[in-house]
Amino acid sequence: MKVILFGATGMVGQGVLRECLRDPKVEAVLSVLRTPSGQRDPKLRELVRKDFLDFTDVAGEFAGYDACFFCLGVSSFGMSEEDYTRVTYDFTMAAARTLAEVNPDLTFVYVSGQGTDGTERGRSMWARVKGRTENALIALLPNAYAFRPGFIQPLHGVRSRTRWYRLLYVLISPFGTLLRRLFPRAVTTTEQLGIAMLAVAEGGFPRRVLENRDLTGFGPEARR
Repeated sequence: MKVILFGATGMVGQGVLRECLRDPKVEAVLSVLRTPSGQRDPKLRELVRKDFLDFTDVAGEFAGYDACFFCLGVSSFGMSEEDYTRVTYDFTMAAARTLAEVNPDLTFVYVSGQGTDGTERGRSMWARVKGRTENALIALLPNAYAFRPGFIQPLHGVRSRTRWYRLLYVLISPFGTLLRRLFPRAVTTTEQLGIAMLAVAEGGFPRRVLENRDLTGFGPEARR
């Protein structure tokens, strides 16, 4: 399997990249990012670019891949709807449209969020924009999936780039296993997300939108 990854420097993307590099069925990973990460691995190649609104000039780079894991995103806190839409919807759809042209059968997995509003009419700005993005992707690509994780516990050295998230994770970390057992519908891990993406890319899933309870059905045992 050959994978394209967006957002590899974020918390979710770090976890997904780790699982891709560890999985023997993944032969290559193309990481699309703004600045070089400095990470080295025989499977990994980085495509550095500033423009995330138009990928037509690098469409050839995306040919021949089996899956795209889109983990790029930002918190909506303090953002206008216009700015949040630019990152959440416009960036995602720019990549998806180019991929639909060069590789329409590719599996596209988009990291959304628990509480996303698929009707696009609710009061919550971020939920509407995420819902619009999910709907557009599913309409565009026959193998597009939206993942709606709840609280994500970082594992294996993965760290959030947002300071107050890091502080929160430090406080919650000792209780992570207990929280996952008590609230399987609301808590997952970066490891589970990465493994779930790889499993869906390989075998699909009965539904196009996966809630947190679906994601917790995947785990390290899925590799055995």
